[in-house]
Amino acid sequence: MEEYLLPCINKNLFGVECYGCGGQRALLLVFKGEFTEAFLMYPAIYSLLLLLSFLIVNLFVKFKYDYRIKIWLIVLNGTVIGISYILKMSQFLQLTN
Repeated sequence: MEEYLLPCINKNLFGVECYGCGGQRALLLVFKGEFTEAFLMYPAIYSLLLLLSFLIVNLFVKFKYDYRIKIWLIVLNGTVIGISYILKMSQFLQLTN
């Protein structure tokens, strides 16, 4: 399965990881049952899976506050992705200096 992963164009062109780098590999780790390694690879993997699961269920089952839940989950994902990216880039900058 690893040979079918899409390469990161941003990393190939500029040498810097993007916000989504590690997401595919983390999803494969979740499928393999390596949950801690998946979180360490891409911390937003579980919040993204939660959002995706909610969106799929919400297609068939309507909730009273579904719009608010969606917005909250999107904000949560954006926050987790942003913080993990900042931490990843700060580590990258420390290694290059």
